[in-house]
Amino acid sequence: MLKPLYGRVVIEPAPKETQTKSGIVIPDTAGNERPVRGTVVAAGPGKVNENGERRPLAVKVGDVVLFKKYGPEEFEENGTKYLVVDEDDIIAIVAE
Repeated sequence: MLKPLYGRVVIEPAPKETQTKSGIVIPDTAGNERPVRGTVVAAGPGKVNENGERRPLAVKVGDVVLFKKYGPEEFEENGTKYLVVDEDDIIAIVAE
């Protein structure tokens, strides 16, 4: 597993929904958009500010988060796809 640097976070994307909550089946032809929800699997130590102090991240391993669709970098390890996201591209932590 990668250990992200500074304010970066590794996210395992949530599986793509194939059915809505009301039971409508979403066809494969409906588009192949990137997920915007996933689980944090690794987090960097935080960014260093102009005073040389490290600011810890607001997210931690295990958090389910929403993130910007076009910010992440993709990579694959052992057949599993992951996304590397800058903390600034995380929109919210999902309270379950």
